[in-house]
Amino acid sequence: MPSAHTERILVRGVNWLGDAVMTTPALQRLRESRPHAHITLLTHAKLKDLYQNHPSINEIRTFGSKAGPLKIGWRLRRQNYDLGLIFPNSPRSALELWFGGVKKRVGYARPWRDWLLTQPVQSRPDELAMHKRSEIEVQELIRTNNSSPTSYPRTAHHIYQYLHLTTAIGAQPEPVAPKIVVPTENVAKLTAKFNLSSKPGEPALWFGLNAGAEYGPAKRWPEERFTEAAIEIQRRTRCRWLIFGVHADLELSLRITTNIYRANEKLFGVEETGKFPHVFNLAGKTSLGELCAALKLCRVLLTNDSGPMHVAAALGTRVIVPFGSTSPELTGPGLPGDFSHQILRVQAPCSPCFLRQCPIDFRCMTSIPVASTVEAVLRAAR
Repeated sequence: MPSAHTERILVRGVNWLGDAVMTTPALQRLRESRPHAHITLLTHAKLKDLYQNHPSINEIRTFGSKAGPLKIGWRLRRQNYDLGLIFPNSPRSALELWFGGVKKRVGYARPWRDWLLTQPVQSRPDELAMHKRSEIEVQELIRTNNSSPTSYPRTAHHIYQYLHLTTAIGAQPEPVAPKIVVPTENVAKLTAKFNLSSKPGEPALWFGLNAGAEYGPAKRWPEERFTEAAIEIQRRTRCRWLIFGVHADLELSLRITTNIYRANEKLFGVEETGKFPHVFNLAGKTSLGELCAALKLCRVLLTNDSGPMHVAAALGTRVIVPFGSTSPELTGPGLPGDFSHQILRVQAPCSPCFLRQCPIDFRCMTSIPVASTVEAVLRAAR
């Protein structure tokens, strides 16, 4: 517990996995600017495991889906926080800290919540919001074949959104790479739990595959291309695949796993494949902490733009990701300009549209070939 004279800081975390990873540079800068403060992170319980062992945080407090702002605030009030940093833009998140009696409350100025803040922070001059194109806009861009890529400033990436808030209270504005910490023993526990065994004396080369994306189908490279790429990569590297996904991806992940396993039987033989399988389906089977450990185990992750993409990059795993409906300049993996991760995309006139479903022919994703994806994974694995 912090002593009576220690500054007590509460950070209200965001609610989505990928966004949570993108807040970690701001957490690091906050810690550097307040080295002796006691920093508590307030987060939804589903994200708790992400922050375990993070060096910028002293304590994690959680809330469940049914907990309202008043209940959360009542629990916070007993802690007598000096400063609250509110990453989400919602009125609810500001209300929690207002009910919690946090003395100084810092967050972005937004309608319906400015009165809850003691220091409303104006948006960055170079902030760019995700503009969802209408179907009419998409059709017009296709008709005119306007293929000029959208121009983004270097600071458009969302990690700057959170850094700007910490800068408002004196932290260093320059970004650092997102960081998640997973102890080695957590990886060992994961391999034991799921029996990720290999031949004696033959270390396993683990690659990861994540074909889902919660936002919607417009972010997903076609399932059959993931499968085709995985089989070819395995043929050329003798790697072993970990298949990731949430509960909604169970059928998708099972189909991909089954097709890779059948290819394994032809490549390695039925007996060999049965004894030492080269594909393991972890979709819907891991906690968030176990997902982090599994992603750390992988040398490369082939994935859609998703939460696991951000987690893997923050763990130091190299990421290969097809982008179509979304923009890597805004939400790409790792630190902007980090070339250890590879972005795959084509210049479709309507991309990025930021839509959940493609209103036309999905050309931004279907134009990304398997062959170039395979080569990108092989380069990253070297």
